[in-house]
Amino acid sequence: MTTPSERAARGKEARRRAPRSSHGRWIPSSQRPDPLDVLARQCTDRLPDLVPLRYARMAASPFAFLRGAAAVMAADLAAPRHTGLTVQLCGDAHLLNFGVYASPERLLLFDVNDFDETLPGPFEWDVKRLAASVAVAALQNGSAKAGAHRAALLATESYRTHMRRLSGLGELAVWYERIDADDLVHLVRRQERARVAGRLARARRRTSLHALAKLTAPDADGTRHFVEDPPLLERTTDLDRVTLGKIFSDYRSSLSEERRVLLDRYRFLDAARKVVGVGSVGTRCSVLLLEGRDPGDPLVLQIKEAVPSVLEPYLVPTAYPHQGRRVVHGQRLTQAASDIFLGWMTGPERRHFYWRQLRDMKGSAEVETMSPTMLRDYARLCGRALARAHARSGDRIAVAAYLGGSDVFDRSVADFALAYAGQNADDYAALGAAIAAGVVTAAPAG
Repeated sequence: MTTPSERAARGKEARRRAPRSSHGRWIPSSQRPDPLDVLARQCTDRLPDLVPLRYARMAASPFAFLRGAAAVMAADLAAPRHTGLTVQLCGDAHLLNFGVYASPERLLLFDVNDFDETLPGPFEWDVKRLAASVAVAALQNGSAKAGAHRAALLATESYRTHMRRLSGLGELAVWYERIDADDLVHLVRRQERARVAGRLARARRRTSLHALAKLTAPDADGTRHFVEDPPLLERTTDLDRVTLGKIFSDYRSSLSEERRVLLDRYRFLDAARKVVGVGSVGTRCSVLLLEGRDPGDPLVLQIKEAVPSVLEPYLVPTAYPHQGRRVVHGQRLTQAASDIFLGWMTGPERRHFYWRQLRDMKGSAEVETMSPTMLRDYARLCGRALARAHARSGDRIAVAAYLGGSDVFDRSVADFALAYAGQNADDYAALGAAIAAGVVTAAPAG
């Protein structure tokens, strides 16, 4: 076992491989893949009727494009030399993939909350995607370039300072580190506190009971079913009881024994296909409606297709042969606490899926309406949460030593973020032009 000083030395040695100042450069390679080709390749195995909706959602704004273009940015991040300091990456650490959710103890926590692309890889890839998303959001919200650079700088500085703090803590202290959502109100400027408190109150109301009221209606006998809203929500008609039993058996076996007992207390009522997010549109996602003690005791589970991470072409392939298990492992490893119904299974056509509760006090920020002050505060918070996740999954002492006590890394990543925001704007414009020319079909729902 290496000593803390040896781990720190390893971190400083990584500066030779990838100097901290090198992260500030963004010059597209002459071999850079066409971003529209990258997106088109992703769509080849998606549900064809939903692909136009995916493009429509990405075309809504530069930030929406960035959300859907994780595969594009993965190729860009992989082009230069990296540090080799490995953590469990979120893989898609933009601002809206952080948020609040309920712990098993019913505490509201703030953390990374999307792991579709999770994979072990160099820590700076997550930091750069976070910083780029901050810069894109700031520019879209009306900030000048200097303001966008400042916001990205604060996100990176927060990551660095919290990583250095965590590097001095013991293993259990880092493992139990968490960000309580109630503390968020005190982390923002006084004029923004009412808005934050309101968002947290709304998150607490987002439960299965809330989903029951919004997504379902009673039959003549009082039994609830999903209300169709094509193409966003469509009831499943071909799910026979044999298939359903097999699906539940596979999923159930991925849960711990005591949670199997809990799941067995619910009975199946209905299923539907449900469209979610931006980047995920077109993958196979469903929701199940279950009932516990009585009609007032619902459980709504989401089943989401797990495809190979967009990072996998550039990193060591996942150690897990099942992509759903890859997602679940990454989430359990890096989150302070995870959904008690988080699990995985293999579905029809041998496709991989993971399961979780659809709504368990989950909530995300309204980034596109944030004031510059609020965005800076939120960027700091996301930097802190990302540092906590990386410290839990990787060698925090080596990463902290690489980052150092100066702001060299912070400024370099902020420079990159601003430059990449310009690249994202160009790619977004290319998508708009392709839609206008009829090369790409985009059709919003409804």
